[in-house]
Amino acid sequence: MKKFAMAVGLLALAGTIVPAALFMVQSIAAGQGAAPDVSLDTVKRVMLVSTVAWFAVAPFWMSVE
Repeated sequence: MKKFAMAVGLLALAGTIVPAALFMVQSIAAGQGAAPDVSLDTVKRVMLVSTVAWFAVAPFWMSVE
């Protein structure tokens, strides 16, 4: 159970960092006035779900024994 929670937690942590970084890179690459491939609403939704997942599973594998 602890390894599963750790895997989900690390994926959720990546889900809070990677979408924002990808959006920033796409925004810079697209140039001024152009829209990136991924919408900001999608990035926000993925980050919200990842944040909730992180807070849900992190206590299971970060608990002090």
